[in-house]
Amino acid sequence: MSSTSIYEKGLDDLVNVNSLFTIAVFIGLAYATPGQRSLDDREECDAGASISRRLVIYEVVSFSFFLLSSLLAKTLKMHIAIFKDEFKSKILRIIRVVMLTLAALGSVIGCFFLLLSMIHLVEIRLGRLSCGSPATWIAAGTVMTVVSVALIFYVPTVVYILYVAWRET
Repeated sequence: MSSTSIYEKGLDDLVNVNSLFTIAVFIGLAYATPGQRSLDDREECDAGASISRRLVIYEVVSFSFFLLSSLLAKTLKMHIAIFKDEFKSKILRIIRVVMLTLAALGSVIGCFFLLLSMIHLVEIRLGRLSCGSPATWIAAGTVMTVVSVALIFYVPTVVYILYVAWRET
């Protein structure tokens, strides 16, 4: 498999994953309505406007980073298609690696803010973490654990790929 086809495959996968995360962002935004009651029966465990406000902020920031990542990945894919014969040019290699780095970074940062927004979504639906509801802690703990494990595998792989890409420029 050639290096350009590896780039193209990786970029397609990045855009597909970012698209799935973007769907999650819009689902989360649907729950950011003021005055929403949690499933916990205690009124003091309702999330309140500040958590709803942070949910919207984290969702918008997450969406922005996923959009940045996807647009850079698509641009990089077009760049590779247009300048396929000029893969040896130093400036074009640097541009490609910078775009790849920013696309990967945007995806990781987007995941982080999506994680924060999911924790706030859990608090809105199941009650504040400070109330100690087992359901809230299980849901928040599960999302934190799963995303952290995924990032533990994803980040070193991306760092290695970026290291190799930068070394070759």
